[in-house]
Amino acid sequence: MDDCVFCKIVRGELPADVVYETADLLAFRDINPQAPTHVLLIPKKHFTFLDELQRDDLKLAGELLLAASEVAAKLGVAGAYKLVTNCGEAAGQVVPHLHFHLLAGKKFAP
Repeated sequence: MDDCVFCKIVRGELPADVVYETADLLAFRDINPQAPTHVLLIPKKHFTFLDELQRDDLKLAGELLLAASEVAAKLGVAGAYKLVTNCGEAAGQVVPHLHFHLLAGKKFAP
């Protein structure tokens, strides 16, 4: 998607504080952090939200989850983080590109 802010980050058209990257994924610090550690994990391929993933995307979905664990370890928050995705505007999704929020460094409500 040409006007998607995350796609622009993937293409290098917008800056980001990248903490992890593979051929298919990108993780970077959120510009409006909600916790001391707040990283966004995205697939480089554009999906608007989680419901767009298909069975053919199973490998990518698994890579996203494993990447979250690797990023948490790299940032020193393994075993003490929250991983969240919002599916659609009604659920609070602001950027229409599938992404997971990795949040850590503070106590979260259950």
